[in-house]
Amino acid sequence: MTALEIGRPRRGIGFNRNIIYVILIALFIAGIYFLAPKFEWHKPQIKVTPNTDFIGLGPIEIEISEQGTGLKSVSATLSAGGTEIPLVTEQYDQPVMEKKITLVSSKLAGVKEGPAVFRISARDRSLWNFFRGNEAVLQKNVTIDITPPTIELIADDPYISFGGCGLIVYKPSADAVTSGIKIGDYFFPGYKGQTKDPNAYIAFFAHPYNVPPEGKAVLVATDKAGNTRQMKLSYTLKDVKYKKSTIPISDEFIQSKVAPLLNDVGARQGSPKDIFIKVNHALRKQNDDTIRAVGQKTANSMLWSGPFSQLSNSKVEANFADARTYMYKEQAIDTAYHLGFDLSVTKRYPVEAANSGVVSFVGDLGIYGNAVIIDHGLGLSTLYGHLSSIDVKEGDPIKQQQIIGKTGETGLAVGDHLHFGVYLQGVPVLPLEWWDQKWIKDNVTAKLDSSGTDNAEESKTARSAKAGRKRRR
Repeated sequence: MTALEIGRPRRGIGFNRNIIYVILIALFIAGIYFLAPKFEWHKPQIKVTPNTDFIGLGPIEIEISEQGTGLKSVSATLSAGGTEIPLVTEQYDQPVMEKKITLVSSKLAGVKEGPAVFRISARDRSLWNFFRGNEAVLQKNVTIDITPPTIELIADDPYISFGGCGLIVYKPSADAVTSGIKIGDYFFPGYKGQTKDPNAYIAFFAHPYNVPPEGKAVLVATDKAGNTRQMKLSYTLKDVKYKKSTIPISDEFIQSKVAPLLNDVGARQGSPKDIFIKVNHALRKQNDDTIRAVGQKTANSMLWSGPFSQLSNSKVEANFADARTYMYKEQAIDTAYHLGFDLSVTKRYPVEAANSGVVSFVGDLGIYGNAVIIDHGLGLSTLYGHLSSIDVKEGDPIKQQQIIGKTGETGLAVGDHLHFGVYLQGVPVLPLEWWDQKWIKDNVTAKLDSSGTDNAEESKTARSAKAGRKRRR
């Protein structure tokens, strides 16, 4: 080594030092990349259903969602009278991103009615907050109420037709926030202020065609705390015979009437059998769901009066709740119920509104073709399908026997006719009794024109006379 080389810095040492710096910086960046998510500061989200200031016997749904490191623990307590009652205490060994917890009335054992504090806490697995994680807390002052509302039945119906309707008058206690009649999967709400008693409610209800004869209709009332009172309705179910029929389906019918109802070109691919089932099953359900949704958006007052009108000069070609089996090449490929009356006169016959109301739907309704739905208030509506033309629009007030369009053969219609349906809260019901003046008078008008006391006594007498007799279809 020369004298000049002794004072010169070595290149290798500087180069190695730079490599070390690069490695340290890379490790630092990698550490931030991998550790930063563990220090996230977003708190879990808490949602409680129902969002009310009352807690009672009804279930409470708690939903907790986490978008970061996952939940570590959840707790819920109720503090009342100086005592804290644990409702939920859960620890999670593995990250949980969503958690749903249902609190039931058994958790309230020993709790007295009155003011209380409801507190929910959710903590995540973050290293933020000095490794303690993020905590979300929902705390609110509530009232414990475990006493259900009361119900007084004023007037009911001793007889209901299978697939038909009835009307009751009742009076719930002032703390009830919802009330009505439940049967099967259906609910028919009550409406206040329709009789001489301003505190009384009425509820039209049905024993739907697809609810078994042994199905039990119950009058229910629920308060803010979710406490529910139930009262079974007692009535004799009158037998109604529904027709069963077999309908042959041809390739020509599928090609000319069925396939065009599918708006998606891709949906028209497949065998004729597949196309028919898509329409008769899937599209029919979609159309019936639309009818039900429209039927539940109803006026809170009665928009009609007197019996409903059958289309003038018409003949009934197909009845309500006919059970149809469709045959393709001598094979049963699908079934359906015909949920209305088919009424025929002559081609493009003027269609009259069955009673007064407000137009709630106008347009293409799939298998029902061009259709109009009229809301008559209190959940009652009528449907007019297969129209060739329509002369009204949504929101139009309608008078009984006003012309709303002309008959046709749109949708799945075979030949020119009117499909006429009656619905209660969007549930199809037997149209025949709504055409019957005596049925309207005995089952509706009499209850609305009186306090209901006489009807209640008559109902009790009728039930007593029928004691021991089972319901029959």
